[in-house]
Amino acid sequence: MDKTNFDQKRLEMIVYQIKNRDISNKNLINAFLEVKRHLFVEEELMRYAYEDYPLDIGYNQTISQPYIIALMIDSLDITKSDKVLEIGTGSGYQTAILSLLAKEVYTIDINDNLLTLAKNRLNNLEYQNIHFKQGNGYFGWIEEQPFDKIIVSCAAEKLPLELIKQLKNNGKMVIPINSYLWQELILIKKLNDKIHKKSLGAVRFVPMINK
Repeated sequence: MDKTNFDQKRLEMIVYQIKNRDISNKNLINAFLEVKRHLFVEEELMRYAYEDYPLDIGYNQTISQPYIIALMIDSLDITKSDKVLEIGTGSGYQTAILSLLAKEVYTIDINDNLLTLAKNRLNNLEYQNIHFKQGNGYFGWIEEQPFDKIIVSCAAEKLPLELIKQLKNNGKMVIPINSYLWQELILIKKLNDKIHKKSLGAVRFVPMINK
């Protein structure tokens, strides 16, 4: 086991990568403090778990940069009454943070191997309010709709209409939309069946499969 002082590294991550970038939501910060990011990567990468960049988790996927995860979750204003849909379970790290903020989290990953690893990890860490599905997140989770909030951790070529349909009125979704080389992170608010969009800046995510 790596002998790094993970608690100290986690505190430094919160101060320098999150608070210093104008994210001040106390519940979100407490969730980042509670969830041990180094437990969501392979042992040889644990020493880098709290650094300001993505890390490989296998199967051509990554665990996102901590700040980007914080930015996306912060934009959704998640409350303890919310039912949240996550597209792209990945390592399960973001899923764990969401579970501390929301009432229920429904998470989908297209890669069965990654989903199994994340499910076992989260169950071993005793997160109770998470529901897992292997499948194509482009089509959401029809059986469990509607959702108060949707967070998409892969880049879509265009806004998936099926996800919009599964979003409650007054609900919010954050999603990266493809552009040349980079993507634009878009915050969507659904109000009386009308869609309002706000750009949160440029990001880089793996592509969403839309078939």
